[in-house]
Amino acid sequence: MVLDNPIDLLRLLVVAMVVYPALVLVLRLSGKRTLSKLNAFDFVVTVALGSTLATILLSRDVSLVEGILALVLLVSLQYLAALIAVRWPRSQGLLKSQPTLLLRDGQLRHDSLRRARVTESEIRQAARSDGSGDLGGLAAVVLETDGSLSVITSDKLGNGSTLADVVDHGR
Repeated sequence: MVLDNPIDLLRLLVVAMVVYPALVLVLRLSGKRTLSKLNAFDFVVTVALGSTLATILLSRDVSLVEGILALVLLVSLQYLAALIAVRWPRSQGLLKSQPTLLLRDGQLRHDSLRRARVTESEIRQAARSDGSGDLGGLAAVVLETDGSLSVITSDKLGNGSTLADVVDHGR
């Protein structure tokens, strides 16, 4: 089965030429937050957008208007969730995880590492990537809500105010 119907190719080209610009427009109108670094909630929305786009392009059962409406709905729901999280900070716990302290003052937080399923090797890799050669010179390593590791050296800790919202399971 190389090609069932040449008309399907034409349909795919036309739908893609309409849907793709519509998706770009919806994403641009929704603001930078929709395209920011992903936490788990944002990741789910992004996967859903991709799946919806693929369905629109490949399924004859979904009309163009239905597909565009589905994209608008997904982006609108993500926008609404972000708006709720900003207006009511307590709701953030439902939408995203909190950053977690994995190392403090050169000492690994083994309980936090286990809970977060992060290895000591990954901490050392993050330190090397930051240009640090000694874990003892680090004030903190934080697992961020998007899954990245932030490394704060002792000389850059300052008053430590950036750690105010970080969960410390190692206390």
